[in-house]
Amino acid sequence: MGKINKILVPVDGSVNGCKAVDEAIFFAEKCKAEIDFVYVSSNINKDIPSHIVFDRIWEKVPETIKAEKHVETGNIPKAILAVAESQKSDIIIMGSRGLGLFKGALIGSVSQKVVEESKIPVMVVK
Repeated sequence: MGKINKILVPVDGSVNGCKAVDEAIFFAEKCKAEIDFVYVSSNINKDIPSHIVFDRIWEKVPETIKAEKHVETGNIPKAILAVAESQKSDIIIMGSRGLGLFKGALIGSVSQKVVEESKIPVMVVK
C-alpha cells in the first residue's frame, strides 16, 4: 500500500464507529490525509438522523483536516464500497460492530462484508 491520501470512515453513531473516527483522525493527522465520512441510511439505522451523527463527528475533526460527509441509502456494505470507489479512498477505517441486530458477533455483518469485498485495505476498529 502506498501513501494514504484519502480515508473513508463509515459512521452510524455507535461506540465502535466513534472509535473508528478517532483512529481515522489520528491517521489523517500523521499522513496529512483527507477524510470522507459516510452515513448509510437503511432499515437498521433509519431512526438515527444523519445530522445527529455528523454533528458529533464534526466536533472531533480538527480544522487542519479536510473532511467531507456523504449520505447514502440502501444496502450498507455496497454503499460504503461505492463511496470508497467514487472518492478514490486509499483505506476504509470502520467499527467492528455498529447498531445492527447482531451486537454479540465478534465482527459485525457489515464490517465482514466490507472486508470480504473491498479492493482496498480495511481497518476494523474494536
